[in-house]
This record gives sequence, structure tokens and C-alpha cells, in this order.
Amino acid sequence: MKTALLEGKKPAKFDKHIIGNLLLNVARPDEVRQEKMLIGVRNEAGEIYRLIGATKLNSFMNAVEELFDLGLVDELQDTDATQDGCDAIFSAP
Repeated sequence: MKTALLEGKKPAKFDKHIIGNLLLNVARPDEVRQEKMLIGVRNEAGEIYRLIGATKLNSFMNAVEELFDLGLVDELQDTDATQDGCDAIFSAP
């Protein structure tokens, strides 16, 4: 999976846990957006600051499970729609 920090957005306090628990390759934001499925992560200000891109459904589901295990919530859990190009958007409850 690929990940990118978005320029000008402050990483969330829990970001180090994301990096520590997911196997991610750092890439440019435009490269990450080319992946089949996208996960956005919001900071405390409510801004999406990190994108995580997955090519395979299995990788996407593993990432989602890890983010849930970190205590984060998926804003799009109850909908099939995407938002801001993301299939899931995680933030602290």
C-alpha cells in the first residue's frame, strides 16, 4: 500500500501509530490517488492530512481493520458512497 502526507496539513497526534501498525510505502499524493481504493485520515482540525492507497481489496480491508484496532472510526462505514475521492475516512472519535 502507498501513503502520502498532504502538504500544509498537520498530522494527527495518533499518526505515529498508523505508521507503526501498517506496512506503507511513501509516495507522492498523485501516485496514491491512482490506487484502486483510497483511505483518508483526518487530523484533530478535521482536515484529511494522510491518504492511504490500496490496489487489492484484501489490502484495503486489512488497513481498515488495523485503523479500527487503533480506536479510529470510519465516517463512511454506513454508506457505499465515496467522499473527497475516499472509500473510507478515519478520524479519532
